[in-house]
Amino acid sequence: MDYDDALNRGLEESPDIEEVGSRYEVPDPDVRPEGNVTVYENFQATLDRLDRDENHVLKFLQSELGTAAKIDEKGRARFTGDFKQSRVRNALDAYVEGFVRCSECGLPDTRLVTENGATVLKCDACGALSSVPDV
Repeated sequence: MDYDDALNRGLEESPDIEEVGSRYEVPDPDVRPEGNVTVYENFQATLDRLDRDENHVLKFLQSELGTAAKIDEKGRARFTGDFKQSRVRNALDAYVEGFVRCSECGLPDTRLVTENGATVLKCDACGALSSVPDV
């Protein structure tokens, strides 16, 4: 059996893989108004998916939304003011682009590390180091 025959046989026997979207999806923020506060109900689920420190994510979202925030006893984020789901989603997308996805390969297999006194994004997939903005 020559190479082409072996390749064709291997391709015929391998299962078809359907692309159903990204393997990394952050849950949509579930936000609701409560008086003069916007409550981010599934903040803990988002943190679990991002695999980032809650204070780092909260500080970034505060900065993006231009408001004060805290995490309540149930693990929900509470933002002072009325914010629509789309605005919180845009801020969350900005966080993912800046602090989760690798700027070289685009994969989410990253972690924040400190090198020479600076925080950088280290990609476990391709090994790239990228600078990240201060929060």
